[in-house]
Amino acid sequence: MTDRLNNHRLGWLGTGRMGQELVRRLLAAGCDVSVYNRTQAKAQPLSELGAKVVDSASDLASCDIVFTCVGTPQDLTDAVLGQGGLMSATSMPSVLVDCSTVSAEVSAHIRERLGARGAALLAAPVMGNPRVAAAGQLTLAVSGPRDAFDAAQPYLNLLGAGATYVGDEELARVVKLCHNLFLGTVAQSMAEITILAQKSGVDRQAFLACINSSVMGSLFTRYKTPAYVNLDFAPTFTATLLRKDFDLGLAAAREREAPMPVASLVHQIVQSLVGHGYGDQDFAALIELEAQSAGLHLVSEEADVSDGLEPPDEAGAAPAGRESPGGESPGGGNTGGGNTGGGNTGGDEAR
Repeated sequence: MTDRLNNHRLGWLGTGRMGQELVRRLLAAGCDVSVYNRTQAKAQPLSELGAKVVDSASDLASCDIVFTCVGTPQDLTDAVLGQGGLMSATSMPSVLVDCSTVSAEVSAHIRERLGARGAALLAAPVMGNPRVAAAGQLTLAVSGPRDAFDAAQPYLNLLGAGATYVGDEELARVVKLCHNLFLGTVAQSMAEITILAQKSGVDRQAFLACINSSVMGSLFTRYKTPAYVNLDFAPTFTATLLRKDFDLGLAAAREREAPMPVASLVHQIVQSLVGHGYGDQDFAALIELEAQSAGLHLVSEEADVSDGLEPPDEAGAAPAGRESPGGESPGGGNTGGGNTGGGNTGGDEAR
């Protein structure tokens, strides 16, 4: 397996929190990886794991496949098209895989410029946060030329739970938007049922342990459980960014004449969350808004609960949704962005 993975020299551009985790996974599998980050100190820890740290984005042009994982559309444009960027070199990788959340317009522009040099672009936005990535549960939607996907797929699959090819050009950006609409809708439903249970006399911890053990439990409900139980709204993905993705998703639905009655209602609830001053907090604060509407004052249950992301053999870990000593802070939903937005925060899928 390692020999096959060494068939390609890999480059990685952008080693923030998410990039660090993903490069670590490639290195652990024995891949040959060169890395560049605008702030070089952030890339240095990877050199101790076997990565080659280079001085500029253009130094990655001799690699066969280059991954990008940066914060904003402008960051991506600068890294690929700017002075000292990837395309400033005489050689070019055969495939550029963009794991960032950028606009479809920026992505299409870069795709056209790369194509003129004989290189292919794969749009591969990630779904999950750095902790999800570290647990090997990150997923990716990928769009672009099929032959480029086939070449990159072994490495894409190393980044997490798997990469799904969804079609040509920028379709992966649309899939990411749909994902985030679903994310917000599930988070609101989870808040509603949890408040109903608590107002009936059931502790949030006990209720969510039951849900997480049932057929309705999921990776998402498990890793948001600590936030809902202990009211930890440290931002992984802010309510403001979630609102932005609902704006973009509903605009895409209107453009395609696709009715979204449930998502439209949740959009207004998220707007209310921002209006109540929770814009810079994690979208898990939806449970606070729901409690206020129900006339219920919430306090943290100060419980040690698992987020379901610990390795099975980790000391002290418990089955997903059960009480676990030493439980960790929650993960989060997804980045801002989509097919017309850009960037993200230093949270859920931050670089």
